[in-house]
Amino acid sequence: MQIRFGYDITITCRRPTAVVCLLTVRDERAPDLIAPEQFSVKPAISATLYHDLFGNVCRRFTAPAGDTTIRGDGTAEDSGTVDLTDLDANEIATADLPDDCLLYLMGSRYCETDRLSQIAWNLFGDIAPGWTRVQAICDFANKHLTFSYPNARSTRTAYDAYQERSGVCRDFAHLAIALCRCMNIPARYINGYLGDIGVPVVDPMDFSAWIEVYLSDRWITFDPRNNIPRIGRIVVARGRDAADVPMIISFGPHQLKSFSVWAYDLAAPIKNPPKVLKAPVARKRAPRKAAPKTV
Repeated sequence: MQIRFGYDITITCRRPTAVVCLLTVRDERAPDLIAPEQFSVKPAISATLYHDLFGNVCRRFTAPAGDTTIRGDGTAEDSGTVDLTDLDANEIATADLPDDCLLYLMGSRYCETDRLSQIAWNLFGDIAPGWTRVQAICDFANKHLTFSYPNARSTRTAYDAYQERSGVCRDFAHLAIALCRCMNIPARYINGYLGDIGVPVVDPMDFSAWIEVYLSDRWITFDPRNNIPRIGRIVVARGRDAADVPMIISFGPHQLKSFSVWAYDLAAPIKNPPKVLKAPVARKRAPRKAAPKTV
């Protein structure tokens, strides 16, 4: 299977603004690319690449005053198999976990283990450890939260989502991650592409958030938002939570003017595909302000 993926995003800045983007597919998926992932920015400005502490590919540039459009487009080979299901996957005792897993047991910006610890043990303490317990956590997040784009909020934490019972895919992920960590199960946040391959098209295409959980000495994919095995995940970034993997970080205010994302099986017909590689059709959204960050 070949999956075409990409994005077309326009932001508006009032003055020249330093920007970092985490939109490039991670290095471990590079061997699957049919050709190097194409990137362009308009107006033409120079950009440099570096890797952050989590191994994510970061692109750094200074956006000029006015509109800046960034586009990426690529095609990747994919096995076409659904996410792994391993009912025998076991939890690893905390004392036996690899050192680099311990970070994913701790509370983080959006995953407040201190506020959810007793809730987690009340809900999942009597459930068999391992795959069964993690799946129970994902089942809970999937049923407890109602998916709602209109109610999206960049400041919503896992505890907020638990209380408000509403959110988008990042909130489902944060709640499941926090509950796993409360049960001493390492869990991390994933941002990436997940096209509607093998499933009905429900929502407009967007970047997706899911989780990876450490069981039986390996990281295994779970998806509390969709909560079924899916085909064709392409990981863009990994971190403790969404604070580590924002798609666009601006060191000064910017406004999101337009936003379009695609990921689809090249062998399957789709509605409204990008017309040409250099200028995919953008899906317009109402302008909104991204949370500014300053140095």
